[in-house]
Amino acid sequence: MATVRTKNLLLSSIALFAMQHTAVAAQSEATHKQTARHKVAKPSLSHLQTNAPDHQPAVASHRHIKPTNVEAHEAENVSVTARQLTGRDAEQAVSKAIMRQYVPGTSPYKMLDRLPGVSFSSTDAFGIDSFGANLYVRGFFMNQMGVTVDGVPLNDQTYQSVSGMSLASAIIPDDIQYMRMSQGAGSVELPSTNTLGGTIQIGSADPLDQRGGKVSQTFGSYNSYRTYVRLDSGKLNKSGTKFFTSYARTDEGMWMGSGDQFMQQVDAKLVQPIGERSRMSAFFNWSSLAQWNYPDTSVGILKNLGWRTPHLYPNYAQAYGIANGTASLPAGYGNVPGIDGSEIAMYDGGQAETNYMGGLHFDLALTDHLTWNTTVYGHSQTGYYSYTDSEDPSPNGAPFSEEVWQNRQERYGLDTTLRYIWGRHTFEGGVWYENNNQQAGLFNYQQPVLGQGSPLKAVGPYNTYGPAFLQGYNFQWTTNVMQFHLQDSIKLTPGLTLHAGFKSMVATTAGGATYNNADWTGADALPNGSLTASQAFLPHVNLDWHINPHHEIYIDVAENMRAYEVSAYGVANSVYSVQDQATFQAQKKTLEPSKAWVYLGGYRYTSRFVQANATIYHASLIHPILAAAVGSLTNPVSQVIDFGHISMTGANGAITFTPIHGLNFTNTLSYNKGTYDRNVDTVGGYYALAGKNIVNYPAWMYKTALSYTWRGLTAHFDANYFGRRYYSFMNDTSIPGYWLANAGVEYRFGKLSVLKDVTASFNVYNLFNNKYISMMGQNDNPATGDYQSMERGAVRQFFGTVSAAF
Repeated sequence: MATVRTKNLLLSSIALFAMQHTAVAAQSEATHKQTARHKVAKPSLSHLQTNAPDHQPAVASHRHIKPTNVEAHEAENVSVTARQLTGRDAEQAVSKAIMRQYVPGTSPYKMLDRLPGVSFSSTDAFGIDSFGANLYVRGFFMNQMGVTVDGVPLNDQTYQSVSGMSLASAIIPDDIQYMRMSQGAGSVELPSTNTLGGTIQIGSADPLDQRGGKVSQTFGSYNSYRTYVRLDSGKLNKSGTKFFTSYARTDEGMWMGSGDQFMQQVDAKLVQPIGERSRMSAFFNWSSLAQWNYPDTSVGILKNLGWRTPHLYPNYAQAYGIANGTASLPAGYGNVPGIDGSEIAMYDGGQAETNYMGGLHFDLALTDHLTWNTTVYGHSQTGYYSYTDSEDPSPNGAPFSEEVWQNRQERYGLDTTLRYIWGRHTFEGGVWYENNNQQAGLFNYQQPVLGQGSPLKAVGPYNTYGPAFLQGYNFQWTTNVMQFHLQDSIKLTPGLTLHAGFKSMVATTAGGATYNNADWTGADALPNGSLTASQAFLPHVNLDWHINPHHEIYIDVAENMRAYEVSAYGVANSVYSVQDQATFQAQKKTLEPSKAWVYLGGYRYTSRFVQANATIYHASLIHPILAAAVGSLTNPVSQVIDFGHISMTGANGAITFTPIHGLNFTNTLSYNKGTYDRNVDTVGGYYALAGKNIVNYPAWMYKTALSYTWRGLTAHFDANYFGRRYYSFMNDTSIPGYWLANAGVEYRFGKLSVLKDVTASFNVYNLFNNKYISMMGQNDNPATGDYQSMERGAVRQFFGTVSAAF
């Protein structure tokens, strides 16, 4: 059997130990990015990657709702807009006024960053680069949150996932009507394969009753621009049929190096009322992205080469010469400790992805007390993720080739719920089913000989000089998920509501390798088989007490389970990514799915001038699954380990003052003490991790936001402080805290001639041009010391926007 080559380290992450866990799941799927497989031979731990309907039900008057709505008149507080939207689940909401403060086209995740306990960062100002974007909520990573758009589960949010869809691709931000995030573990009816630490629900706006449209144009730094167009049909007949369709085109110039980050999207929605209290809606989303990625960095690279160390693209001649040894490395590239300078001087890397998502939603009032809500949906995704590979020269003589991970998934689902109101009780039961057909393969394509053609681009097309000359492997799976939930909301007394329910979940994945290039993988057979994560009883209890119109106390306790991750050979923290079939069979015998208990209690005060919110929480992650690679750089051995237990305890506080009409001043403070609870002893070494702080998530965060509206003018300023983040699992390497501030001004001119709501705005991102690390651990985190697995945050950028309706 051939020796496993260096590239296997890329795919399973170069490390002695790759730990999957809740707070540090920073996109381990991204281990296949261009520089990942050439990292230093330093031990590396990687970690666990690790419900409410999409709209208000038709018989809203019969729901036990006791709202504390502090969003009236577009109030700009976000941390205290939490309200009992379903009569039992404390939630936080981002108001429309806050959404307007962001540059049009900004990722919804970035808008959630205003909430306490939320940490979002990205390499680009819009936050749409899926490789460089990461979200943490109370220590849980984005792929441990249940996320839905119009009731459609997006599942795994990480880069190159074959089990979900990025939120940035799922909806045009201009079309969002509401954004809600649970403070606790999330309600049991929300469909998702990976809910551990909470839920995020996004809902699209309905078509307008009057025919019209809207146009928005944004220009920004580094030749960035963004166009949005929407057309509304208005009511087409007496029954109220109406629809809208919209188009967005975002082109971000890169602040470091060459290339750009291009994305197009189309949304469409049709609403058909049925009688007086029922309706049917149809929705559709298409997205296409072609994005160059920013290169990985490390502490050593930053110290020796400075802040901006881009890829060599488009200087093909220089990259060609370095690869064949006829050109010298750029100055300083050979002086970075522990890293081969040729692996810093990569030509390019990027991603191209196309998504189709759509479905039907039925919201039917069967009787005065019985409603039936059903969502039928489908999602298709094709993705290409590439980088220049100097270890596999092209057959035509070029010293490198383009290595491309080609993924595909098609998933279809049905989520249906019956809700019945009987006296003080609101009973609800429902079923969610999803089928996903997944594929992942690795291919190498020829680059041209210097002077004999244009080089391939990281975003494709890749077959310009013929079909792939090398295939490393191919995987195919089928994943079926079934979830059942049953719950009851009991109005014990006026203002006091007890919610109790549970869900049952079974998620089975069958399949694995269908092709294995033994010379490339060094294995006689790659993993193939079935995995099932199941739990019959996952409880959720919530008590909410509105003492009076100003005071509210809530308690939330829940247990959740995550389905097993599905990923190809060596790509991420999955038992399917281990080195061979024998290891797969041995490790699945003792494998258990990850689960989490989340306990939360809080107090909320609401008045005309002050809104305040304070919560305390504790989360226990049980059976976090560990993907580990032990052995040498040229002959790693992959394994999956049950790490045991991880704990997180924290508190969030927020207060918003509205002393006069139009003035809002919000401050939030968050603390999280996240620790590993077990030492780790593997064949690669012993690590005294017990008591060590979790990586990638700051223990302290402070956020402040000030805005003032006077007539048509609104000015706003916000600043976030993110505390120290530990980079290595043994906590001997860390990234210092930083401030990130933004500011903007908007003026609404109102109606001008035939145009309505004419608006001009100007925004500054990273106002003080601070240097900071955004993403950490995209290629896993080191056990100790330094590692090339960080992304730099975007520099200061300016954006101007003009919009009008008609």
